[in-house]
Amino acid sequence: MQIKTFGVIGAGQMGSGIAQVAAASGLEVLMSDISEECIARGISSIRNNLKRSAEKGKCSEDECRAIIGRIKTTSSIQDMAQTDYVVEAAVEMEALKISLFRELDECCPDHVILATNTSSIPIGRIASQTSRPDRIIGMHFMNPVPVMKLVEVIRALTTSQETFDITWDLSLRFGKTPAEANDYPGFIANRILMPMINEAIFCLYQSVGKAEDIDTVMKLGMNHPMGPLALADLIGLDTCLAIMETLYDGFKDPKYRPCPLLRKYVEAGWHGRKSGKGFYDY
Repeated sequence: MQIKTFGVIGAGQMGSGIAQVAAASGLEVLMSDISEECIARGISSIRNNLKRSAEKGKCSEDECRAIIGRIKTTSSIQDMAQTDYVVEAAVEMEALKISLFRELDECCPDHVILATNTSSIPIGRIASQTSRPDRIIGMHFMNPVPVMKLVEVIRALTTSQETFDITWDLSLRFGKTPAEANDYPGFIANRILMPMINEAIFCLYQSVGKAEDIDTVMKLGMNHPMGPLALADLIGLDTCLAIMETLYDGFKDPKYRPCPLLRKYVEAGWHGRKSGKGFYDY
């Protein structure tokens, strides 16, 4: 199966990044979101990313223009019928993702592969809501997508080998390094990362240290490029909470219990960088 047109549901931080790397690989891209305002922000983000790349000499201005030229946009999910492969990159809410997959299943031809960029929700649960469970797969990109090399490829019990192989090859075409993960809540990346972030929040909650000191210890003591609280702000505290809740619900293990301080921040609207306030002010 040859992929010519690549669809992306969501023009936010992850969706716009996925659209950018797909277009940079030479694919025609169709990026969708619920409003023209959301789409405009996504295109602006891509332009800014490409401008920085050009300034650093990583791509020419002509190449940047060509990448933007390969990205078309729409506010109608029905237009995804024109694509050969779709990645859903909506917010980490299971009900929303299942609703989107039901719509995509109805409007897309049978050959179209439907992937989700979910960072924690079991792929099999999503696949069971469609008429094409063999063509449902997880394609979990890391943030920021144009920079980070990893893509977790997660297949459900029903995912076909062809679907897996096509997704693996797409990851390589995008200049990424794919890693296979089995279909458990959180997969590999967030099953390890999120409990660490959650424990850092507990350290803050219990006054073990200030935010700056907690991050300094992890950066200088463990050689992490970014402290866990700053990383949580980058990911989005609402997303962190959603992932921890998925882990807790999936395993029923108290070690995955979200820190009350994380829930308190999310309920206050302090979601990190995207809201201007989290563990730090932006």
